[in-house]
Amino acid sequence: MTTYKELLAQREALDNQIDKARQSELSDAVARVKQLIDEYGLTQTDVFGGSRKGRTTTAGRKVAAKYRNPDTNETWTGRGRQPKWIQGKDVKDFAID
Repeated sequence: MTTYKELLAQREALDNQIDKARQSELSDAVARVKQLIDEYGLTQTDVFGGSRKGRTTTAGRKVAAKYRNPDTNETWTGRGRQPKWIQGKDVKDFAID
């Protein structure tokens, strides 16, 4: 029967073999990719797609208020949870013109 220490040593040896095989295959893959890029004259955009610079998002932007509490002048944009002063009431009554 194999002892615990022997099994640990075997695992360490296997881990080392796995690391070496992975590094070898990675270097082969990188070499093939570089060859294809050179052969076809590919650019970063060709391989990975367009840049993200042109894309816009509305997340985190300030939005104009759509509703106002006539008593306190508190406003609400219409996003997120309704404030207590508008809950259960018709929001049209609080709309800002």
